[in-house]
Amino acid sequence: MRYGLWYWPGIQGRGEFIRLPLEAAGIAYVDCGRVEGEDMLVANMAHHAAKRGPFAPPYLELDGMVIAQVANILLFLGDHHQVGASRIADRLWLNQLQLTIADMVTEVHSVHHPVAGSLTYEEQKDTALAVAKVFREERMPKFLTHFDEAAKSGPGEWLIDHHWTYADTSLFQLVEGLRYMFPKRMAALEPAYPDLIRIRDLVADLPGIRAYLKSERRLPFSQNGIFRHYPELDAA
Repeated sequence: MRYGLWYWPGIQGRGEFIRLPLEAAGIAYVDCGRVEGEDMLVANMAHHAAKRGPFAPPYLELDGMVIAQVANILLFLGDHHQVGASRIADRLWLNQLQLTIADMVTEVHSVHHPVAGSLTYEEQKDTALAVAKVFREERMPKFLTHFDEAAKSGPGEWLIDHHWTYADTSLFQLVEGLRYMFPKRMAALEPAYPDLIRIRDLVADLPGIRAYLKSERRLPFSQNGIFRHYPELDAA
């Protein structure tokens, strides 16, 4: 069994939240957008459009089944590959946490594109400066406090007991993205969130993740992705 992961080639984007648990667990997949190109991705989406197709990538294909939306995909992987939780209360809580991560990711993108995704950053830079200030000072501490509390809530070193889950890998990606986008602000904030950073460090030390981060499959952050570094938007 090998999954087809469809996402835009050339960027990490939301697809990275799917790649990380696949890589950490050694689950076989093909990064179809990177292998076959953007035109084939668009064609594949069109092929599925009439039969419960995805609104947008990322999505997984397996034996004719299509699963879209990051939290939905991760819930599926958690149930079928032991990267989630077995108890219903834990399963729902992990999904809840993942949806909150998705909320923050949406706000991250809105920092540099607060008016419209169809406009360039330069066309909305003045608005972005104002939005970034509020995000740094108000939204980042609020989200990171919540995630730090989640990280310390369980009996073990991971979010759920003594084994990593997809939500742990998602917190890793969130911290990495914020470090790239807001290096000054994150340097100032991180000491207040030791348990969140502990989760990040534990994920970074997983054998599958270590190998992935050293490989060509791990694309660097860039100005085309969700997390973008504009120095004028960052401050301690």
